[in-house]
Amino acid sequence: MRETQLPRPVVTVATIVMRDDAFLIVEEETRVGVRLNQPAGHLEAGETLAAAAVRETLEETGHRIAPTALVGVYRWQAPDTGATFIRFAFAGEVVAHEAARALDVGILRALWLTYDELAARRATHRSPLVMRCVDDYRAGLRRPLEHITEM
Repeated sequence: MRETQLPRPVVTVATIVMRDDAFLIVEEETRVGVRLNQPAGHLEAGETLAAAAVRETLEETGHRIAPTALVGVYRWQAPDTGATFIRFAFAGEVVAHEAARALDVGILRALWLTYDELAARRATHRSPLVMRCVDDYRAGLRRPLEHITEM
């Protein structure tokens, strides 16, 4: 009898963007209801990790960003499905905002939340990675983008 195999890990990217003591967050519709997350999504074929982070942030928030550092690489296994995610979290700075841009399907809105506001809504986070990435960012974890080798 063969064991049931879980799918291979999914590579995702996320951005930690801070402005005026607030973090850029998306409110999104998921299969379990409305959840909060960083701008985040899947790496697409032929795309660099940093380019994916820029694209996802624009698609989900209307903000064009410039990545400034790698905050960290995280592995998380969803307890309900067993799916495993490998997240590359980037720090970034806003360079422009396209306020009229339509946001991705499922994204209800982009908002700016202070650390305390985000922490108070922990029960509605998409995953524990949301707070962990912000905490690491606040702790000063920044690795040069050159730490990522892509060929």
